[in-house]
Amino acid sequence: MKHLPKHLRPRWRYLAVELETWPDERIGRRSFQRELWYAGQNLLGDPGSADADLTVMRFSFADGRGEAIVRVRRGETEPARAALACLDEIDGAPVGIRVRGISGTIRAAEENYLRRRGQDSEERNVVFGNEERVAVLRDRVGDVRLDEAFAGATDLDYDLA
Repeated sequence: MKHLPKHLRPRWRYLAVELETWPDERIGRRSFQRELWYAGQNLLGDPGSADADLTVMRFSFADGRGEAIVRVRRGETEPARAALACLDEIDGAPVGIRVRGISGTIRAAEENYLRRRGQDSEERNVVFGNEERVAVLRDRVGDVRLDEAFAGATDLDYDLA
């Protein structure tokens, strides 16, 4: 079977997406893809989600932070962003999602938007609520481990032990 001529091939755009959740949560590529498809189908309907053709091309996730490249048809980037905005949890874990940028190639999306990992996390002992606790710190914010959960805090809420 012959390939389509270049002018008839579908054109794609690539969304560089950042994910953030509690440090002890685990999110996989398949579950992210599944939730993205459901969000697209619920928001855009069957014809709209078929037009957008949301596909996860690259995915990495560790220590509560992750990155993904989502492929979408050209001209459907705004509906795709809206579908991504509808995601608030994946596998029961609350998640925050940010679109860092849109590019015409996977390589450009990775180089321009995903290789800026300036925020590394570290575990430290902090004083929170008059008790010494373990916290995962990123920049000036942290997630303080309570008994069975985490509490989000800024550097004004805790003291380094």
